[in-house]
Amino acid sequence: MKKSFVQWGLIILLFFIFSGCKKFITKDIEGQYPESEFFQTQQQALQALTAAYKPLSFAHSNNNRLWVFGDVASDDSENPIDQPDISSIDELNITPINGNLSIQWSLLYEGITRCNIVLNKVPAIEMDPLLKSRVLAEAKFLRSWYYFQLINIFGDVPIVLEPLSSEQLQIAQSPVKDIFETVIELDLIDAATQLPDKYTGSDVGRATKGAAIALLAKAYLFQQKWDQASTTAAIIVNSNQYELMPVYSQNFNANFKNNTESVFEVQHLSAQVPNIGNELNQLFAPQVEGGYFFNEPTQNFVNEFEKTIDTVYDPRLDYTVGRDTLPWINGNLFKKEWAPATGFLTKKHQQPLSEVSIPLKSDADINYVAIRYADVLLWYAEALNEQGRIADALIQLNKVRKRARENYLYDISLPGFGIVPAGLLPDVTSNNPADVRRAIQHERRVELGFEFHRYFDLIRWGAAYAEAAMSERPNFDYETHKKFPIPQIERDRNKALHP
Repeated sequence: MKKSFVQWGLIILLFFIFSGCKKFITKDIEGQYPESEFFQTQQQALQALTAAYKPLSFAHSNNNRLWVFGDVASDDSENPIDQPDISSIDELNITPINGNLSIQWSLLYEGITRCNIVLNKVPAIEMDPLLKSRVLAEAKFLRSWYYFQLINIFGDVPIVLEPLSSEQLQIAQSPVKDIFETVIELDLIDAATQLPDKYTGSDVGRATKGAAIALLAKAYLFQQKWDQASTTAAIIVNSNQYELMPVYSQNFNANFKNNTESVFEVQHLSAQVPNIGNELNQLFAPQVEGGYFFNEPTQNFVNEFEKTIDTVYDPRLDYTVGRDTLPWINGNLFKKEWAPATGFLTKKHQQPLSEVSIPLKSDADINYVAIRYADVLLWYAEALNEQGRIADALIQLNKVRKRARENYLYDISLPGFGIVPAGLLPDVTSNNPADVRRAIQHERRVELGFEFHRYFDLIRWGAAYAEAAMSERPNFDYETHKKFPIPQIERDRNKALHP
């Protein structure tokens, strides 16, 4: 199997730089190369950049908890009660000492710090100028990604744009608006001018021009800058570089990595030293398969999927959820007892046991698709609808629905393969913007379920929507829970953080 740049780079790199230490905003290079000797060559510039990708991953060493914030906190998921910090977020009894907060804060600032080091040190290296521009652009994209996650989770956070010493740690938060406009937007606009459309060979998986433009569109969308969001999303749509995969489940299959629907994908590979496989495979698997059965879909989520009068469900339901007596990923039948909280488990991050041995279930090959084309189409539809361009919005929305129903034309495993069931997922035809808004919100939930977006969508759609959706969570209060508390350990370190 050909390894991507991330996979080769991490195998080589993690032994000697950026290892171990997880400070708030400082990072000292450790190992064979002191900083004064390391940033000398083109190869070292690429190695440092590869290290800046590492905090994206769901490898065991990262303990990346994006799924806890995006899914567990939402109405889509419930969890077993044997992990108190996860259960506290599930129940929305969240205090600043919750371990998930400090884990994610540290991981994201680690990523930012690694990007800042690249942006600070690489300009002085004598190397191919085009490659140098690309390296710096990739670092800016990654820094924007990390800041985007930080502000979605924590709201106002400190801006750090250069390597800092421990004596410079006392930094107050900046408003979300300032972080969007002075960091995320500017970095992405600049990155998009320097990044290539695509890569080949071992470079596949790096941030592309499309990834930067797509993340910029998302940033505009989250600020309700509808015109800029639609204009930017249109660049992706009109580029003709992306298309929906014919079978929805191919997006979550290790045999279809970096496919035409993937705009930006976090790379994983199993059976490597050090570990760069995907731990989600084990976290979400049933106990009988060596898993921990976290992130169980709720009945409310299952009920969201449409069905025909003949009770033929939207096929995305069974691509996403393991349901009692229906086929599971290993050719066996799913048992509701495997999921003690709800009776359901998510399939999207599961790899068949024939591909991953039980001792290595925390080391799977499945990538995490951070941005896919269906997501972009739905951003585009939402931004168009909010501008009153309803007919244009419906075109984008119905592309996603068309692919969903036409799985029956391409997936031979579906009962009745070859014929789309009558009445399944018809096009939305309303000319009422409120109805179309609800249709887009519905489509996002079923199309992107368990891809760690739901809670952030709930919050950005406002109090009325979020409180209605979270009505089964009596502890939910929009003003209290629209952002998570800054970890207490960071307040203890940085006295400049305001309440």
